[in-house]
Amino acid sequence: MRLMQNSGIEWIGEIPKEWTINSISQLFSQVKNKNTDLQETNLLSLSYGKIKRKNIETTDGLLPESFDGYNIVESNDIVLRLTDLQNDHKSLRVGLVTERGIITSAYLTIRNHSESIAKYLYFYLHAFDISKGFYGMGAGVRQGLNWDGIKWLKMLSPSIPEQQAIADFLDSQCVHIDSVIEKTCAAVEEYKKLKQAVITQAVTKGIRPNREMKDSGIEWIGEIPREWRMTKIKVGVSKVGSGKTPSGGAEVYADEGIIFLRSQNIYDTGIVIDSPTFITNETDEEMKNTRVQPNDVLLNITGGSIGRCCIFPNYLKQANVNQHVSIVRVIKTIILSEFMHLYWISDLGKMSIQLFQTGGNREGMTADAIKNSPIAIPDLPEQSEIVAYLDEKTAAIDSLIQKKEQLITELEAYKKSLIYEYVTGKKEVPVHAH
Repeated sequence: MRLMQNSGIEWIGEIPKEWTINSISQLFSQVKNKNTDLQETNLLSLSYGKIKRKNIETTDGLLPESFDGYNIVESNDIVLRLTDLQNDHKSLRVGLVTERGIITSAYLTIRNHSESIAKYLYFYLHAFDISKGFYGMGAGVRQGLNWDGIKWLKMLSPSIPEQQAIADFLDSQCVHIDSVIEKTCAAVEEYKKLKQAVITQAVTKGIRPNREMKDSGIEWIGEIPREWRMTKIKVGVSKVGSGKTPSGGAEVYADEGIIFLRSQNIYDTGIVIDSPTFITNETDEEMKNTRVQPNDVLLNITGGSIGRCCIFPNYLKQANVNQHVSIVRVIKTIILSEFMHLYWISDLGKMSIQLFQTGGNREGMTADAIKNSPIAIPDLPEQSEIVAYLDEKTAAIDSLIQKKEQLITELEAYKKSLIYEYVTGKKEVPVHAH
């Protein structure tokens, strides 16, 4: 057991007795090397804690007109994104540069001018980042930090050989963990594709084996069972209509009352209400035409979440919706709410949205587009069969996805604790790794 001492640093606690403590300004200098006359064109960006190349020729509208003000950085420089600390508590804010290039001067770039090992210093600052150390340090409305704000930050300094050993050990461990995480994420995506395929197959072909089929008359649907009716959504609904923003907008939102649903509350798996918005009974009365009833199918009809869809549950009893959500009310003698929900989350529903949405950047589905979307409808007993079958199948796939996602969460937590424990000396690098 090595001898430990109190570091006097709150987030670290005890450190090995032989380790010393420096400040950032003793180890680093700030990099201010303007890219005058575009001498460097290798554009870099900080994304999820990694410094990645970006195409300087891209036309995605997110790049500036000129890169003259960008900073020229070198391999082993460390880039810190210390803006908007007030709002964004999820981003990774520290990245290690692996090649010469340019990066926005909105980020702080620092260069190691000591004998210390750059990779160890990066891992240390990364540990501070994932411990959420930068939050609460910032100043101003949007909580930003600059060189003067961090230059006094304490850095631990083991011996150079130990720094190298820690850096090498964490490098190899993180590569292995990241590889497992990557494969697990790929498996999750495959399960999601399988679930989608199972749903689409069931709502277009049914689940009964060896049956006679017929041409649906629609190329992207193909054949459907002979007994099914190929028709349009409007045949099976009594209402299709979106809500609206109440008169007075957000000013009339209340602390309690009738739940007011927006597109961010609608997910394929159900309604998600983290922080509910309410309207008063008076406002609800003013908006009585857009009241939601239990078993209504709610469909997001604009923006990035277009196509997300769920059934309004009985337990919520009463709600209203805004203009980004459409109420699709089924005729129960023709189509089940559950079957209508499955239609919209299948590839069939997604294709309808792709083909029938209108508008510019904020594409939308009109009531007419929804009503005229093609659907193949079996009789009610077979709809019930399909719903029950898919309930079972998708629950089994969801369970597999959940286990994989849990593994990813555990691996990410393990990686964080591993980095923290070794860069702060709580654990010593195994001898064979020296």
